Amino acid sequence: MKLRGNIIDIPNRKIFKGEITIEDGKIKSVNKKDCKENHYILPGFVDAHIHIESSMLVPSEFAKIAVKHGTVATVSDPHEIANVLGVEGVKFMIENGKNTPFKFNFGAPSCVPATSFESAGAVIDADAIKTLMANPDIKYLAEMMNYPGVIYNDAEVLKKIEWAKHYNKPVDGHAPGLRGDDLTKYISAGISTDHECFTYEEGLEKLQKGMKVIIREGSAAKNFEALIDLLNTHYEHMMFCSDDKHPDDLLLGHINQLCTRAVAKGIDVFKVLQAACVNPVRHYNLDVGLLKVGDTADCIVVEDLKDFKTLQTYIDGELVYDNGISKIKDVEFKNLNNFNTTKKEVSDFRLESNTKQIRVIECLDGELVTNEIIENATIKDGNLISNTVTDVLKMVVVNRYKNAKSSIAFIKNFGLKEGAIASSVGHDSHNIIAVGVSDEAICKAVNLLIENEGGICAVSKTKENVVALPVAGIMSDKDAETIGKQYSELDQMAKELGSKLHAPYMSLSFMALLVIPSLKLSDKGLFNGQKFQFTSVEV
Repeated sequence: MKLRGNIIDIPNRKIFKGEITIEDGKIKSVNKKDCKENHYILPGFVDAHIHIESSMLVPSEFAKIAVKHGTVATVSDPHEIANVLGVEGVKFMIENGKNTPFKFNFGAPSCVPATSFESAGAVIDADAIKTLMANPDIKYLAEMMNYPGVIYNDAEVLKKIEWAKHYNKPVDGHAPGLRGDDLTKYISAGISTDHECFTYEEGLEKLQKGMKVIIREGSAAKNFEALIDLLNTHYEHMMFCSDDKHPDDLLLGHINQLCTRAVAKGIDVFKVLQAACVNPVRHYNLDVGLLKVGDTADCIVVEDLKDFKTLQTYIDGELVYDNGISKIKDVEFKNLNNFNTTKKEVSDFRLESNTKQIRVIECLDGELVTNEIIENATIKDGNLISNTVTDVLKMVVVNRYKNAKSSIAFIKNFGLKEGAIASSVGHDSHNIIAVGVSDEAICKAVNLLIENEGGICAVSKTKENVVALPVAGIMSDKDAETIGKQYSELDQMAKELGSKLHAPYMSLSFMALLVIPSLKLSDKGLFNGQKFQFTSVEV
Protein backbone atom coordinates (compact mmCIF):
# COMPACT_ATOMS: atom_id res chain seq x y z
CA MET A 1 0.00 0.00 0.00
CA LYS A 2 1.22 3.50 -0.82
CA LEU A 3 0.27 6.90 0.59
CA ARG A 4 1.14 10.07 -1.31
CA GLY A 5 0.98 13.69 -0.32
CA ASN A 6 2.83 16.30 1.72
CA ILE A 7 4.81 14.29 4.27
CA ILE A 8 5.47 15.91 7.65
CA ASP A 9 8.88 15.08 9.14
CA ILE A 10 8.43 16.48 12.63
CA PRO A 11 11.89 15.78 14.14
CA ASN A 12 13.69 17.31 11.14
CA ARG A 13 11.11 20.10 10.77
CA LYS A 14 10.53 19.40 7.06
CA ILE A 15 7.53 19.06 4.74
CA PHE A 16 8.05 17.45 1.35
CA LYS A 17 6.05 15.88 -1.45
CA GLY A 18 6.49 12.16 -1.26
CA GLU A 19 5.34 8.57 -1.11
CA ILE A 20 5.11 6.20 1.88
CA THR A 21 5.15 2.45 1.22
CA ILE A 22 3.45 0.27 3.85
CA GLU A 23 3.93 -3.49 4.07
CA ASP A 24 2.73 -5.86 6.82
CA GLY A 25 1.57 -2.93 8.92
CA LYS A 26 4.96 -1.20 8.89
CA ILE A 27 6.55 1.62 6.94
CA LYS A 28 8.92 0.11 4.38
CA SER A 29 10.03 3.34 2.74
CA VAL A 30 9.55 7.11 2.78
CA ASN A 31 10.66 8.77 -0.44
CA LYS A 32 10.52 12.22 -1.94
CA LYS A 33 8.36 12.10 -5.04
CA ASP A 34 6.28 14.54 -7.05
CA CYS A 35 2.56 13.82 -6.71
CA LYS A 36 -0.70 15.60 -7.33
CA GLU A 37 -2.08 15.00 -3.81
CA ASN A 38 -2.10 18.17 -1.69
CA HIS A 39 -3.19 16.71 1.66
CA TYR A 40 -0.75 16.14 4.52
CA ILE A 41 0.47 12.88 6.05
CA LEU A 42 1.69 12.91 9.64
CA PRO A 43 1.94 10.66 12.71
CA GLY A 44 -1.36 10.15 14.54
CA PHE A 45 -2.31 12.20 17.58
CA VAL A 46 -1.84 10.81 21.10
CA ASP A 47 -3.86 11.91 24.13
CA ALA A 48 -1.17 11.93 26.84
CA HIS A 49 -3.57 11.53 29.77
CA ILE A 50 -7.21 10.53 29.73
CA HIS A 51 -9.74 8.60 31.75
CA ILE A 52 -11.67 6.76 29.04
CA GLU A 53 -14.47 6.24 31.57
CA SER A 54 -15.26 9.96 31.58
CA SER A 55 -16.43 9.71 27.98
CA MET A 56 -19.11 7.39 29.41
CA LEU A 57 -18.01 4.94 26.69
CA VAL A 58 -16.22 1.62 27.00
CA PRO A 59 -12.83 1.66 25.21
CA SER A 60 -14.06 -0.03 22.04
CA GLU A 61 -16.75 2.62 21.56
CA PHE A 62 -14.34 5.44 22.46
CA ALA A 63 -11.97 4.20 19.75
CA LYS A 64 -14.64 4.47 17.04
CA ILE A 65 -14.91 8.22 17.63
CA ALA A 66 -11.29 9.05 18.47
CA VAL A 67 -10.00 7.81 15.10
CA LYS A 68 -12.34 10.26 13.35
CA HIS A 69 -10.29 13.05 14.87
CA GLY A 70 -6.92 11.54 13.99
CA THR A 71 -6.17 10.05 17.41
CA VAL A 72 -4.39 6.71 17.17
CA ALA A 73 -3.44 6.15 20.81
CA THR A 74 -4.14 7.23 24.36
CA VAL A 75 -2.26 7.11 27.64
CA SER A 76 -5.20 5.98 29.74
CA ASP A 77 -5.59 5.88 33.51
CA PRO A 78 -8.36 3.38 34.46
CA HIS A 79 -8.54 5.05 37.86
CA GLU A 80 -12.31 5.56 37.72
CA ILE A 81 -13.36 1.97 37.12
CA ALA A 82 -10.65 0.79 39.53
CA ASN A 83 -12.25 2.80 42.33
CA VAL A 84 -15.47 0.91 41.65
CA LEU A 85 -14.22 -2.59 40.81
CA GLY A 86 -10.50 -2.71 41.61
CA VAL A 87 -8.13 -4.79 39.48
CA GLU A 88 -11.12 -6.51 37.86
CA GLY A 89 -12.10 -3.13 36.39
CA VAL A 90 -8.60 -2.51 35.06
CA LYS A 91 -8.63 -5.91 33.35
CA PHE A 92 -12.02 -5.13 31.79
CA MET A 93 -10.64 -1.96 30.20
CA ILE A 94 -7.53 -3.69 28.88
CA GLU A 95 -9.42 -6.65 27.39
CA ASN A 96 -12.15 -4.53 25.83
CA GLY A 97 -9.54 -2.23 24.29
CA LYS A 98 -7.55 -5.15 22.90
CA ASN A 99 -10.52 -6.08 20.70
CA THR A 100 -9.89 -2.98 18.60
CA PRO A 101 -6.85 -1.87 16.54
CA PHE A 102 -6.72 1.37 18.56
CA LYS A 103 -3.64 1.70 20.77
CA PHE A 104 -4.84 2.07 24.35
CA ASN A 105 -1.96 2.30 26.82
CA PHE A 106 -3.28 1.70 30.31
CA GLY A 107 -1.54 2.57 33.55
CA ALA A 108 -1.79 1.07 37.03
CA PRO A 109 -4.04 3.33 39.14
CA SER A 110 -1.90 4.55 42.03
CA CYS A 111 -4.63 5.90 44.31
CA VAL A 112 -7.47 3.44 44.91
CA PRO A 113 -9.08 4.70 47.01
CA ALA A 114 -7.77 8.17 46.28
CA THR A 115 -7.85 9.09 49.97
CA SER A 116 -8.86 7.57 53.27
CA PHE A 117 -11.51 10.27 53.61
CA GLU A 118 -14.05 8.64 51.26
CA SER A 119 -15.63 5.24 50.60
CA ALA A 120 -14.61 3.53 47.37
CA GLY A 121 -15.63 0.14 46.02
CA ALA A 122 -12.14 -1.36 46.06
CA VAL A 123 -8.53 -1.08 47.23
CA ILE A 124 -5.37 -1.41 45.12
CA ASP A 125 -2.44 -1.60 47.53
CA ALA A 126 1.31 -1.75 46.86
CA ASP A 127 1.20 -5.54 46.41
CA ALA A 128 -1.48 -5.16 43.74
CA ILE A 129 0.60 -2.43 42.08
CA LYS A 130 3.55 -4.85 42.01
CA THR A 131 1.42 -7.40 40.15
CA LEU A 132 0.06 -4.81 37.74
CA MET A 133 3.46 -3.29 36.98
CA ALA A 134 4.76 -6.75 36.03
CA ASN A 135 2.03 -6.95 33.38
CA PRO A 136 3.34 -5.85 29.93
CA ASP A 137 -0.11 -4.40 29.19
CA ILE A 138 0.48 -1.83 31.95
CA LYS A 139 2.69 0.96 30.62
CA TYR A 140 3.14 3.29 33.62
CA LEU A 141 2.11 4.15 37.18
CA ALA A 142 -0.85 6.47 36.78
CA GLU A 143 -1.21 9.87 38.41
CA MET A 144 0.08 9.96 41.98
CA MET A 145 -2.64 12.18 43.42
CA ASN A 146 -1.58 11.65 47.00
CA TYR A 147 1.15 14.26 46.81
CA PRO A 148 1.11 14.82 50.60
CA GLY A 149 1.89 11.10 50.91
CA VAL A 150 4.92 11.56 48.67
CA ILE A 151 6.13 14.70 50.45
CA TYR A 152 5.72 13.20 53.92
CA ASN A 153 7.18 9.79 53.01
CA ASP A 154 4.09 7.62 53.36
CA ALA A 155 5.49 4.09 53.19
CA GLU A 156 2.66 2.63 51.07
CA VAL A 157 2.84 5.48 48.56
CA LEU A 158 6.61 5.18 48.20
CA LYS A 159 6.36 1.39 47.72
CA LYS A 160 4.05 1.93 44.73
CA ILE A 161 6.51 4.35 43.16
CA GLU A 162 9.40 1.96 43.78
CA TRP A 163 7.60 -0.87 41.96
CA ALA A 164 7.21 1.41 38.92
CA LYS A 165 10.93 2.18 39.04
CA HIS A 166 11.71 -1.53 39.43
CA TYR A 167 9.92 -2.27 36.16
CA ASN A 168 11.40 0.85 34.52
CA LYS A 169 8.00 2.42 33.88
CA PRO A 170 7.22 6.15 34.16
CA VAL A 171 5.34 7.65 37.10
CA ASP A 172 2.67 10.26 36.35
CA GLY A 173 2.04 13.15 38.69
CA HIS A 174 -1.00 15.06 39.90
CA ALA A 175 -0.12 18.05 42.04
CA PRO A 176 -2.27 21.13 41.40
CA GLY A 177 -0.63 24.28 42.71
CA LEU A 178 2.37 22.48 44.21
CA ARG A 179 5.40 24.81 44.21
CA GLY A 180 8.73 25.40 45.90
CA ASP A 181 10.53 22.86 48.07
CA ASP A 182 7.50 20.56 48.25
CA LEU A 183 7.48 20.37 44.45
CA THR A 184 11.20 19.62 44.40
CA LYS A 185 10.71 16.72 46.80
CA TYR A 186 7.71 15.43 44.82
CA ILE A 187 9.78 15.36 41.61
CA SER A 188 12.80 13.81 43.34
CA ALA A 189 10.63 10.81 44.27
CA GLY A 190 10.62 9.94 40.56
CA ILE A 191 7.46 11.65 39.36
CA SER A 192 7.91 12.88 35.81
CA THR A 193 4.72 14.60 34.58
CA ASP A 194 1.90 16.86 35.68
CA HIS A 195 -1.36 17.65 33.90
CA GLU A 196 -2.80 19.73 36.76
CA CYS A 197 -0.98 23.06 36.24
CA PHE A 198 -3.45 25.93 36.10
CA THR A 199 -1.14 28.97 35.90
CA TYR A 200 1.73 29.88 33.59
CA GLU A 201 4.06 30.39 36.56
CA GLU A 202 3.28 26.96 38.00
CA GLY A 203 3.83 25.27 34.65
CA LEU A 204 7.11 27.12 34.13
CA GLU A 205 8.47 26.12 37.54
CA LYS A 206 7.60 22.47 36.94
CA LEU A 207 9.29 22.54 33.53
CA GLN A 208 12.39 24.25 34.92
CA LYS A 209 12.64 21.56 37.61
CA GLY A 210 12.56 18.77 35.03
CA MET A 211 8.92 17.76 34.80
CA LYS A 212 6.99 17.21 31.58
CA VAL A 213 3.94 19.46 31.59
CA ILE A 214 0.79 18.19 29.89
CA ILE A 215 -1.59 20.88 28.68
CA ARG A 216 -5.10 19.80 29.62
CA GLU A 217 -8.27 20.87 27.87
CA GLY A 218 -11.20 18.68 28.86
CA SER A 219 -14.92 19.10 29.31
CA ALA A 220 -14.56 20.66 32.77
CA ALA A 221 -10.91 21.56 33.37
CA LYS A 222 -9.55 23.92 30.73
CA ASN A 223 -5.93 25.03 31.12
CA PHE A 224 -4.97 25.57 27.47
CA GLU A 225 -5.09 29.37 27.56
CA ALA A 226 -3.07 29.56 30.78
CA LEU A 227 -0.27 27.27 29.57
CA ILE A 228 -0.07 27.35 25.78
CA ASP A 229 2.53 30.14 25.56
CA LEU A 230 4.99 27.81 27.33
CA LEU A 231 4.98 25.66 24.20
CA ASN A 232 7.05 28.23 22.27
CA THR A 233 10.16 27.57 24.37
CA HIS A 234 9.45 24.22 26.07
CA TYR A 235 7.86 22.21 23.25
CA GLU A 236 10.25 19.28 23.72
CA HIS A 237 8.90 18.72 27.24
CA MET A 238 5.17 19.28 26.78
CA MET A 239 2.19 17.21 25.64
CA PHE A 240 -1.57 17.59 25.13
CA CYS A 241 -4.34 15.79 26.97
CA SER A 242 -8.05 15.93 27.63
CA ASP A 243 -8.05 14.14 31.03
CA ASP A 244 -11.87 13.97 31.08
CA LYS A 245 -13.92 14.25 27.91
CA HIS A 246 -17.69 13.92 27.91
CA PRO A 247 -19.35 12.13 24.96
CA ASP A 248 -20.90 15.20 23.33
CA ASP A 249 -17.53 16.97 23.34
CA LEU A 250 -15.71 13.89 22.01
CA LEU A 251 -18.04 13.75 19.03
CA LEU A 252 -16.90 17.28 18.13
CA GLY A 253 -13.16 16.82 18.42
CA HIS A 254 -10.15 15.65 20.38
CA ILE A 255 -6.41 16.48 20.31
CA ASN A 256 -6.89 17.89 16.79
CA GLN A 257 -8.78 20.81 18.34
CA LEU A 258 -5.81 21.76 20.51
CA CYS A 259 -3.52 21.69 17.47
CA THR A 260 -5.91 23.98 15.61
CA ARG A 261 -6.04 26.45 18.48
CA ALA A 262 -2.27 26.42 19.00
CA VAL A 263 -1.51 27.06 15.32
CA ALA A 264 -4.12 29.86 15.30
CA LYS A 265 -2.12 31.53 18.07
CA GLY A 266 0.90 31.63 15.77
CA ILE A 267 2.82 28.78 17.40
CA ASP A 268 5.13 26.95 15.00
CA VAL A 269 3.33 23.90 13.60
CA PHE A 270 6.32 21.62 14.20
CA LYS A 271 6.34 22.54 17.89
CA VAL A 272 2.61 21.85 18.09
CA LEU A 273 2.93 18.45 16.42
CA GLN A 274 5.94 17.59 18.58
CA ALA A 275 3.64 17.89 21.61
CA ALA A 276 0.63 16.23 19.97
CA CYS A 277 2.32 13.29 18.26
CA VAL A 278 5.95 12.71 19.25
CA ASN A 279 6.50 13.50 22.92
CA PRO A 280 3.94 11.06 24.41
CA VAL A 281 5.39 8.20 22.34
CA ARG A 282 8.91 8.92 23.53
CA HIS A 283 8.08 9.64 27.17
CA TYR A 284 5.90 6.57 27.73
CA ASN A 285 7.85 4.33 25.31
CA LEU A 286 4.69 3.57 23.35
CA ASP A 287 4.42 1.12 20.49
CA VAL A 288 3.21 3.88 18.20
CA GLY A 289 4.88 4.77 14.92
CA LEU A 290 6.30 8.23 14.14
CA LEU A 291 6.46 7.97 10.34
CA LYS A 292 9.99 6.56 10.20
CA VAL A 293 11.10 3.55 8.16
CA GLY A 294 10.55 0.41 10.26
CA ASP A 295 7.86 2.03 12.42
CA THR A 296 4.35 0.68 12.64
CA ALA A 297 2.18 2.62 10.21
CA ASP A 298 0.21 4.74 12.70
CA CYS A 299 -0.49 7.83 10.66
CA ILE A 300 -3.18 10.18 9.54
CA VAL A 301 -4.06 12.11 6.40
CA VAL A 302 -5.33 15.64 7.07
CA GLU A 303 -6.73 18.26 4.76
CA ASP A 304 -4.42 21.05 5.95
CA LEU A 305 -2.23 22.17 8.85
CA LYS A 306 -4.69 24.78 10.01
CA ASP A 307 -7.90 22.95 10.90
CA PHE A 308 -6.39 19.43 10.90
CA LYS A 309 -9.55 17.92 9.44
CA THR A 310 -8.85 14.18 9.34
CA LEU A 311 -9.48 12.43 6.03
CA GLN A 312 -8.01 9.03 6.90
CA THR A 313 -6.55 7.29 9.94
CA TYR A 314 -4.26 4.26 9.79
CA ILE A 315 -3.22 2.07 12.74
CA ASP A 316 -0.67 -0.70 12.12
CA GLY A 317 -1.24 0.00 8.43
CA GLU A 318 -4.98 -0.73 8.73
CA LEU A 319 -7.39 1.92 7.48
CA VAL A 320 -9.60 2.51 10.54
CA TYR A 321 -11.24 5.76 9.44
CA ASP A 322 -12.00 6.90 5.91
CA ASN A 323 -13.72 10.16 4.98
CA GLY A 324 -16.48 10.16 7.58
CA ILE A 325 -16.69 6.41 8.23
CA SER A 326 -15.14 4.73 11.28
CA LYS A 327 -14.20 1.16 10.41
CA ILE A 328 -13.73 -0.04 13.98
CA LYS A 329 -16.21 -2.83 14.65
CA ASP A 330 -18.57 -3.45 17.56
CA VAL A 331 -17.22 -5.45 20.49
CA GLU A 332 -19.38 -7.67 22.69
CA PHE A 333 -18.84 -7.39 26.43
CA LYS A 334 -20.49 -8.17 29.74
CA ASN A 335 -21.58 -5.32 32.02
CA LEU A 336 -19.83 -5.20 35.40
CA ASN A 337 -21.14 -3.16 38.31
CA ASN A 338 -20.90 -2.55 42.06
CA PHE A 339 -24.05 -0.88 43.37
CA ASN A 340 -25.32 -1.87 46.80
CA THR A 341 -27.48 0.82 48.36
CA THR A 342 -31.26 1.05 48.78
CA LYS A 343 -33.63 3.91 48.03
CA LYS A 344 -33.61 6.94 50.34
CA GLU A 345 -36.21 9.01 52.19
CA VAL A 346 -36.54 12.80 52.04
CA SER A 347 -35.69 12.93 55.74
CA ASP A 348 -32.26 11.44 54.94
CA PHE A 349 -31.31 14.81 53.49
CA ARG A 350 -32.29 17.02 56.44
CA LEU A 351 -29.46 18.95 58.07
CA GLU A 352 -30.65 20.22 61.41
CA SER A 353 -29.05 23.47 62.55
CA ASN A 354 -29.70 26.95 63.90
CA THR A 355 -26.40 28.45 62.69
CA LYS A 356 -26.40 31.91 61.12
CA GLN A 357 -23.61 31.28 58.59
CA ILE A 358 -22.41 28.27 56.63
CA ARG A 359 -19.26 27.21 54.83
CA VAL A 360 -20.02 26.91 51.10
CA ILE A 361 -18.22 25.33 48.14
CA GLU A 362 -17.82 27.88 45.34
CA CYS A 363 -17.81 25.99 42.04
CA LEU A 364 -15.70 27.69 39.35
CA ASP A 365 -16.80 27.10 35.78
CA GLY A 366 -14.15 25.28 33.77
CA GLU A 367 -12.01 24.54 36.84
CA LEU A 368 -11.57 21.54 39.13
CA VAL A 369 -10.39 23.75 41.98
CA THR A 370 -13.05 25.37 44.16
CA ASN A 371 -13.11 28.19 46.69
CA GLU A 372 -14.35 28.17 50.27
CA ILE A 373 -16.76 31.02 50.95
CA ILE A 374 -19.02 31.98 53.86
CA GLU A 375 -22.73 32.63 53.22
CA ASN A 376 -25.80 33.35 55.35
CA ALA A 377 -27.74 30.22 56.28
CA THR A 378 -31.33 29.63 55.19
CA ILE A 379 -33.29 27.58 57.74
CA LYS A 380 -36.83 26.21 57.66
CA ASP A 381 -38.28 24.12 60.50
CA GLY A 382 -34.79 23.70 61.94
CA ASN A 383 -33.41 22.33 58.63
CA LEU A 384 -30.72 24.02 56.54
CA ILE A 385 -32.19 24.35 53.04
CA SER A 386 -31.31 25.61 49.56
CA ASN A 387 -31.72 29.29 48.68
CA THR A 388 -32.29 29.84 44.95
CA VAL A 389 -32.17 33.65 45.34
CA THR A 390 -28.58 33.60 46.61
CA ASP A 391 -27.78 30.46 44.58
CA VAL A 392 -26.62 28.56 47.65
CA LEU A 393 -27.93 25.06 47.02
CA LYS A 394 -27.86 21.87 49.04
CA MET A 395 -25.50 19.19 47.79
CA VAL A 396 -25.35 15.59 48.98
CA VAL A 397 -23.08 12.58 48.50
CA VAL A 398 -24.62 9.13 49.00
CA ASN A 399 -22.49 6.02 49.51
CA ARG A 400 -23.45 3.64 46.69
CA TYR A 401 -21.49 0.65 47.97
CA LYS A 402 -23.49 0.18 51.17
CA ASN A 403 -26.31 1.79 53.15
CA ALA A 404 -24.83 4.64 55.17
CA LYS A 405 -25.75 8.12 56.33
CA SER A 406 -25.47 10.65 53.50
CA SER A 407 -23.19 13.65 53.77
CA ILE A 408 -24.61 17.12 53.19
CA ALA A 409 -23.10 20.50 52.28
CA PHE A 410 -23.87 23.61 50.23
CA ILE A 411 -22.58 24.84 46.90
CA LYS A 412 -22.72 28.08 44.90
CA ASN A 413 -22.81 28.72 41.13
CA PHE A 414 -24.85 25.73 39.99
CA GLY A 415 -27.72 28.17 39.45
CA LEU A 416 -30.64 25.74 39.57
CA LYS A 417 -34.01 27.43 40.02
CA GLU A 418 -36.01 24.20 39.95
CA GLY A 419 -35.52 20.47 40.56
CA ALA A 420 -32.21 18.66 40.98
CA ILE A 421 -29.45 16.97 39.05
CA ALA A 422 -27.50 13.89 40.14
CA SER A 423 -24.71 11.60 38.98
CA SER A 424 -23.02 8.36 39.99
CA VAL A 425 -19.96 9.66 38.16
CA GLY A 426 -18.43 11.30 41.24
CA HIS A 427 -14.63 11.38 41.17
CA ASP A 428 -12.82 9.60 42.64
CA SER A 429 -14.98 7.06 44.44
CA HIS A 430 -18.07 7.38 42.25
CA ASN A 431 -20.65 7.62 44.95
CA ILE A 432 -23.91 9.39 44.08
CA ILE A 433 -23.62 13.17 44.07
CA ALA A 434 -26.64 15.49 43.75
CA VAL A 435 -27.48 19.20 43.86
CA GLY A 436 -31.03 20.53 44.12
CA VAL A 437 -33.39 23.28 45.18
CA SER A 438 -35.15 21.13 47.78
CA ASP A 439 -34.70 17.96 49.80
CA GLU A 440 -37.62 16.42 47.90
CA ALA A 441 -36.03 17.07 44.50
CA ILE A 442 -32.65 15.76 45.68
CA CYS A 443 -34.25 12.58 47.02
CA LYS A 444 -36.11 12.04 43.77
CA ALA A 445 -32.92 12.38 41.71
CA VAL A 446 -30.87 10.12 43.99
CA ASN A 447 -33.51 7.38 43.94
CA LEU A 448 -33.72 7.54 40.15
CA LEU A 449 -30.03 6.64 39.97
CA ILE A 450 -30.37 3.90 42.58
CA GLU A 451 -33.20 2.36 40.53
CA ASN A 452 -30.93 2.35 37.45
CA GLU A 453 -27.83 1.22 39.35
CA GLY A 454 -25.93 4.20 38.03
CA GLY A 455 -26.24 7.08 35.61
CA ILE A 456 -26.80 10.82 35.40
CA CYS A 457 -30.19 12.47 35.70
CA ALA A 458 -32.24 15.63 36.03
CA VAL A 459 -35.64 15.98 37.67
CA SER A 460 -38.23 18.74 37.86
CA LYS A 461 -41.76 18.77 39.26
CA THR A 462 -43.11 17.37 35.99
CA LYS A 463 -40.23 15.62 34.27
CA GLU A 464 -37.54 12.99 34.87
CA ASN A 465 -34.65 12.35 32.49
CA VAL A 466 -31.98 9.73 33.14
CA VAL A 467 -29.05 8.39 31.15
CA ALA A 468 -28.33 4.91 32.52
CA LEU A 469 -24.67 3.92 32.97
CA PRO A 470 -24.79 0.19 33.66
CA VAL A 471 -21.04 -0.46 33.24
CA ALA A 472 -19.66 0.14 36.74
CA GLY A 473 -22.22 2.91 37.15
CA ILE A 474 -19.95 5.21 35.12
CA MET A 475 -20.11 4.01 31.49
CA SER A 476 -22.81 3.23 28.96
CA ASP A 477 -23.18 0.04 26.98
CA LYS A 478 -24.34 2.11 24.00
CA ASP A 479 -22.45 3.76 21.13
CA ALA A 480 -21.13 7.33 21.19
CA GLU A 481 -23.83 8.82 18.98
CA THR A 482 -26.59 7.41 21.21
CA ILE A 483 -24.99 8.38 24.50
CA GLY A 484 -23.85 11.72 23.10
CA LYS A 485 -27.40 12.61 22.06
CA GLN A 486 -28.83 11.49 25.41
CA TYR A 487 -26.17 13.41 27.29
CA SER A 488 -26.77 16.58 25.25
CA GLU A 489 -30.49 16.39 26.00
CA LEU A 490 -29.79 15.94 29.70
CA ASP A 491 -27.25 18.78 29.68
CA GLN A 492 -29.89 20.99 28.06
CA MET A 493 -32.45 20.05 30.73
CA ALA A 494 -29.99 21.00 33.49
CA LYS A 495 -29.57 24.38 31.83
CA GLU A 496 -33.34 24.77 31.48
CA LEU A 497 -33.54 24.17 35.24
CA GLY A 498 -31.27 27.21 35.61
CA SER A 499 -27.65 26.05 35.50
CA LYS A 500 -25.30 28.52 33.83
CA LEU A 501 -22.28 26.18 33.94
CA HIS A 502 -20.76 25.17 30.60
CA ALA A 503 -20.78 21.47 31.59
CA PRO A 504 -22.91 21.09 34.73
CA TYR A 505 -22.56 17.29 34.95
CA MET A 506 -18.82 17.34 34.47
CA SER A 507 -18.51 20.07 37.11
CA LEU A 508 -20.81 18.11 39.43
CA SER A 509 -18.68 14.98 39.08
CA PHE A 510 -15.63 16.82 40.42
CA MET A 511 -17.28 18.30 43.50
CA ALA A 512 -16.39 15.11 45.39
CA LEU A 513 -12.76 15.13 44.19
CA LEU A 514 -10.98 15.61 47.49
CA VAL A 515 -7.41 15.74 46.15
CA ILE A 516 -8.06 19.06 44.42
CA PRO A 517 -8.54 22.07 46.74
CA SER A 518 -10.14 23.94 48.29
CA LEU A 519 -13.47 22.60 49.52
CA LYS A 520 -15.13 19.34 48.42
CA LEU A 521 -17.70 16.86 49.74
CA SER A 522 -17.17 13.12 50.20
CA ASP A 523 -19.66 10.55 51.46
CA LYS A 524 -18.00 11.04 54.86
CA GLY A 525 -18.29 14.81 55.08
CA LEU A 526 -17.15 18.27 53.99
CA PHE A 527 -13.43 18.26 53.27
CA ASN A 528 -10.76 20.96 53.22
CA GLY A 529 -8.37 19.95 50.44
CA GLN A 530 -5.66 22.38 51.54
CA LYS A 531 -5.48 21.21 55.14
CA PHE A 532 -6.41 17.65 54.09
CA GLN A 533 -8.97 17.28 56.86
CA PHE A 534 -12.72 17.39 57.40
CA THR A 535 -14.39 20.67 58.25
CA SER A 536 -17.85 21.77 59.40
CA VAL A 537 -20.70 23.19 57.33
CA GLU A 538 -21.53 25.43 60.26
CA VAL A 539 -19.26 28.42 60.83
